Parts: sequence; C-alpha cells; structure tokens
Amino acid sequence: MSARILDGRAVAAQIYAELSDRLRRLESHGVVPGLGVVLVGDNPASRSYVTAKEKTCAQIGLRSVAHTLRATATLREILDVVEQLNHDESIDGILVQLPLPDPRMEPAVLEAIRPDKDVDGFHPLNVGRMLLGLPAFWPCTPHGILQLLVRSNIPIQGAHAVVVGRSHIVGRPLAHLLSMKGPMGNATVTICHTHTRDLAEHTRRADILIAAIGRPRAITAEMVRAGAVVVDVGVNRVPDPERPSGYRLVGDVDFEQVAKRASAITPVPGGVGPLTIAMLMANTVTAAERRRGPRSSTEVSSA
Repeated sequence: MSARILDGRAVAAQIYAELSDRLRRLESHGVVPGLGVVLVGDNPASRSYVTAKEKTCAQIGLRSVAHTLRATATLREILDVVEQLNHDESIDGILVQLPLPDPRMEPAVLEAIRPDKDVDGFHPLNVGRMLLGLPAFWPCTPHGILQLLVRSNIPIQGAHAVVVGRSHIVGRPLAHLLSMKGPMGNATVTICHTHTRDLAEHTRRADILIAAIGRPRAITAEMVRAGAVVVDVGVNRVPDPERPSGYRLVGDVDFEQVAKRASAITPVPGGVGPLTIAMLMANTVTAAERRRGPRSSTEVSSA
C-alpha cells in the first residue's frame, strides 16, 4: 500500500481563492484587514512561523504589524502591547506567538486579547463558546485539520478518531471539534497522552490518527492500522549535518514506514502547517467583516 499524500498547500490555496472575493468586497468599502503579531524572544521556530504569516498577509492582501519584544520582557510589557493592539481600530486580529519564554504568562496574555480580535481562538470566551456550539473563532490548527480532511474527502462522520496529544492548542480543541454535531464532526474520539497505557493498542484502532505530541517519529508503522488516515501535526528539528542549516524538519510520525500502511498521510512540512496559516488568515478576514465591513455569507469557519 502506498498512502495518498494530503497536500496542505493545495488545500490552503483553495481557501485563499475563496478569501479573495471577500477581500475585494472589504476593499470596496475601504477596509484592509489588519493582523497584529506579538513575538516575545528570538525562538527560531517562532520567528520562522511569524515570518511565514507576514509573508502570507502580503501575498493575499492583508496588512500585518509585528511587535517584537526581548525574551526578558515582563508580563506588564507584553500586556501593554496587547492593549495597544486592542485599541488600534486598524487591527482586526491579534496573534501572540506561542510558546512565550515564560509559559506561566500565557493565560494572562491570552485573556487580555479582545475576544473579537482573538483570531487564534485561545481566549476563554471563544473556547467556551466553541464548546457550547456557539459562534466563535476556532483554533487555527484544529480547524485547519478539519478543512484538510473534509476537502480531501476523508469521511469523518462515524469514524473512530484517535488524537495523540492533549494540549489546549491542538489536542483538546481538535478532539471536541471532531466529536461535535455537524458536517465536520460526528466522529467517536479517543484522546491519548503521555500517561496512556499501551498507546499502540489505542492508535491501532483509529480510522483517523492525529499525532500532536512533539516527539520526532514517535508514531511508528506498528502503531497504525492498515488503511488508516494519518495526520501529523508535529514539527521537530533533528540534526542533519548535510544541510546548510544543520537540521531538518520531521513530524511526530515515521513518515516513510507509516506511509506504507496508511491510506492517506500528511507530510512534514507541507501538510498541516499551511492550513494553520490559512485559517489564521480566514479568521482575520472574518473579524474585519464583523467589525468594519460587509459580513460574508461564505465564512470558512463557523464563527
């Protein structure tokens, strides 16, 4: 068996094509959606993500404003920048790049973002509304995964989905969204984590297996049922002396071996990552429509 490659870049291109009409409508009303990005410290992966988001904004016609703070920035300094963006009427969405150098600051920083500008979907109000099935911004990576599955004609309804990872960024919201009522849900969901006994026993039952644990190649071929769909959320840097950077990116899945058993699989890079950025752009456009322009009837999210 040779797995079908789920091309995140191609699906993201579909979403950007759909956003183009909405952006033209906003432009006709004098509105250019604005995204404010806050980067604390100089983590190479975080800086790379921010650069990719800024590049995408420029490509599709969004305005981006970046605020970079030193790694030793105090909570008060970070909150001051967030408050500045909250009051900037040209900014429709605010993204604080995670993780922060001091993760203990994250709850206070995320809660300080105006919910109507919380395009990452991490504010407690948006999380609560999502759990209740009310209009809300959905977290970008989980929503991107759903878009990838649906647009790739992967059946979700009635499937057994196993999510390996329980972070508030990916694992927990994704598990909820997969189980909710609706065209992108109705799956039976199992959540696994570092304390799960006999992890492989659970993963081998999955019709859809999502790996989001941050451990390179942790999901091996023996852990995957033949014919399963495998979604790899991991982005891990491993040493590679043959590359100029000295490293290469691999996922949480042993891609080469698992691809021999799966029916479909996402690559790293080029799988989930492009969809995360695409959903961030879609949420920002939605925020701009709600705040300053005509509301679209074709929003990508359920927000």
